[in-house]
Amino acid sequence: MMEMTTSAKNCKSTVIPGLRYRNALAMIEWLCRAFGFEKQAVYAGPDGVVMHSQLTFGNGMIMVGSVISGTPVSKLLKQPDEIGGAETQTPYLVVSDIDAIYASAKMAGAKMVIDLEEKEHGGKAFSCSDPEGHVWNLGTFDPWEAQQA
Repeated sequence: MMEMTTSAKNCKSTVIPGLRYRNALAMIEWLCRAFGFEKQAVYAGPDGVVMHSQLTFGNGMIMVGSVISGTPVSKLLKQPDEIGGAETQTPYLVVSDIDAIYASAKMAGAKMVIDLEEKEHGGKAFSCSDPEGHVWNLGTFDPWEAQQA
């Protein structure tokens, strides 16, 4: 059994991925419609630039912001379409009803990059890209449950 680290704060979700989108407001709506995220907070200016947002999915969260040039962090990041559609990180959403979320993602226009299938490590899953090219993995496999087995 691994020893628990004391670095993490005792809170609801200690790992929160951040994503940037050119049209962050539209993508926030898309993520809610396609995957079932819920808006906890969205801070956008009158120009539609999202400085910060928090979208929840169960006890998980992502932060979404607009692509803004000229900031210290903007020099470190590229959008998928700037690097041949590649990604270096892909969020994984643990879902209860994979068939329903697969249908809603397809209806919202998600491009399936790995279609819905049974996985050898357990559960069913699929991978898709959103309208701005970010890749998402969704599945019924819960690594927390597998760890207890």
